[in-house]
Amino acid sequence: MHRNTLTAALALALAALLATTGPARAQDFPTKPISMVVPFAPGGPTDTVARVTAETMSRILGQQVIVENVAGAGGTIGTAKVVRAKPDGYTLLLHHMGLATAATLYRKLPYDTKGDLSAIGMVSDVSMTIMGKPGLEPNTLGELIAWAKARGDKVTFGNSGMGAASHLCGMLFQQAIQTQLTTVPYKGGGPVIQDLMGGQIDLACEQATTSAPLVQAKRVKGYAVTTKTRLHALPDVPTANEAGLRGFEISVWHGLYAPKGTPAPVIRKLSEALATALRDPALLQRFAGISTDATADRATPEVLRRTLNAEVDRWAPIIKSAGQFAD
Repeated sequence: MHRNTLTAALALALAALLATTGPARAQDFPTKPISMVVPFAPGGPTDTVARVTAETMSRILGQQVIVENVAGAGGTIGTAKVVRAKPDGYTLLLHHMGLATAATLYRKLPYDTKGDLSAIGMVSDVSMTIMGKPGLEPNTLGELIAWAKARGDKVTFGNSGMGAASHLCGMLFQQAIQTQLTTVPYKGGGPVIQDLMGGQIDLACEQATTSAPLVQAKRVKGYAVTTKTRLHALPDVPTANEAGLRGFEISVWHGLYAPKGTPAPVIRKLSEALATALRDPALLQRFAGISTDATADRATPEVLRRTLNAEVDRWAPIIKSAGQFAD
């Protein structure tokens, strides 16, 4: 056979092989357990969302989805691990809005937030609650704002660490009322809640996953929730917007990602499995129990990609204006 003819024949054979084996591999995915990296410590709100989601996706995919906690540096260590992972669909990242804000909070990230991850789909939305210590004088959000503005930096506002949702909520609140309060960072949400209940700090803004039960039990004072509508768990607590803080809205949204370059058929299969999981009655019941809304209608790569990019752009000027950076 002529050399050129042989080369052409081999090229055709290789193309045919790839055409048959490539889709087969994507169709068979997954053939082993999947690691779902959560870039925070176990036991927190994001970890809880991840474990409920992973358990349901395991049943749908026929392979175990194992939550792996890789905490540190506001979620950037776990994110970097996923960015560096092999893009085969077996290492995923479940992160919240902090992925978007870290793009500005950390000025020397080891990855490109917008470019180094493949979006799979939105997972959930969680409201936050602006809370005060027991016995705090103001009884409404309007009274609280007037009280805080009159006292300024004498008011202490706790958060669970730089880049945490509670830190961002506090930053946005101070910007909204145009008053600088004293920010008190902690290592995690647990110590924040303990000191708020004990009266060591005046205010905090935490995810409804943990804050709603405390407000219900009157262990803290709930002034407002940060989403467009009131929470079923806290029907008597107004939204910040209706309580007078116009336009104040912050939702702790969660998204699922894979490393850049993960094959499109694998992303599609993971996205479909995620959407199916988020419609599962058992998952919906468990999410409701932690005041979390599943986002099955937004569990697509396109919606998550748009959301991430828009949130990076939204928070950049807020963080730069506050002059608060993590590095």
